[in-house]
Amino acid sequence: MRAARYMPVPPDAGDMPGAELRADEGKVSALLDRGKLVVLTGAGLSTACGIPDYRDREGRWKRVQPIDHQDFLRSAATRRRYWLRSFFGWPVVARAVPGIGHRALAHFESLDRVALVVTQNVDGLHQKAGSRGVLELHGTLGQVVCLACGGRQSRATVQEWLGAANPGLAATPIAAPDGDAEVAEALAEGFRVPDCPACGGLLKPDVVFFGDSVPRTRVDAVMAAIDAAPGLLVIGSSLMVYSGFRFVEHAHRRGKPVMAINQGRTRADHLLEAKVEQDCGEFLDALRQSAAQEGRAAPSRRRPKEVPVGRRLSGEA
Repeated sequence: MRAARYMPVPPDAGDMPGAELRADEGKVSALLDRGKLVVLTGAGLSTACGIPDYRDREGRWKRVQPIDHQDFLRSAATRRRYWLRSFFGWPVVARAVPGIGHRALAHFESLDRVALVVTQNVDGLHQKAGSRGVLELHGTLGQVVCLACGGRQSRATVQEWLGAANPGLAATPIAAPDGDAEVAEALAEGFRVPDCPACGGLLKPDVVFFGDSVPRTRVDAVMAAIDAAPGLLVIGSSLMVYSGFRFVEHAHRRGKPVMAINQGRTRADHLLEAKVEQDCGEFLDALRQSAAQEGRAAPSRRRPKEVPVGRRLSGEA
């Protein structure tokens, strides 16, 4: 069995004894070395890319709760407010480039250490980094769907429509999570939202809003992947939302080791066999560099076969 790699303990690592911290780092490294792992990622992996997160280190909301699904469906005013803020917030996501953590996970996938990345994020950065096996639990901001006919458009195309419908609109936005932005509320009153060009129906980003449910097919696909994996690694998520926490519960019931790389409290702390409280991107990149320096590529150096685009895992399981 391979000796576990250890990371240096940061000076602000908290009150946990140093030896225990080092042991947890080694456990996470050893779990990754087992290969074919399922990884669950959250907003903490994308904050280094300029995309804000929702919660603080204690798992509390930093901002008001995100838009509610039923409010979006019922209220034209809510839809105007959403699309106004998205008009100014989407460019942040569109321009974002993957961080070192995203690239490290894509590298580990190429070595067969990661079988599936299940992401709670909607920014598409795992795919930009080169990961192929990605299941977007909450959908993707990059697509917009018509709620009447089911037609789809790219978010970039809808951005052009919004600009054409609201010429000359200017604001000084403050970036918020998930392609949102804080702008003057008064601008929403006259903001024009285009309808579906095919049927005139309502357009909605292809994401699971707060209060909506993750499609059962996606949940089942993740459960099956966990059943086939040696363990579950949570990265950059407080797991405060049940849509992600349920997978930790499932893995634990199946007797699978569950570990986390996350700065701050998680809802699953009592279920974790190991937890590394370091910047998740930096920790993953250090593991990647360590493996490269040691010349180890467990369990295989073979790159996965190219998968046709239509068959790749996506938010649609």
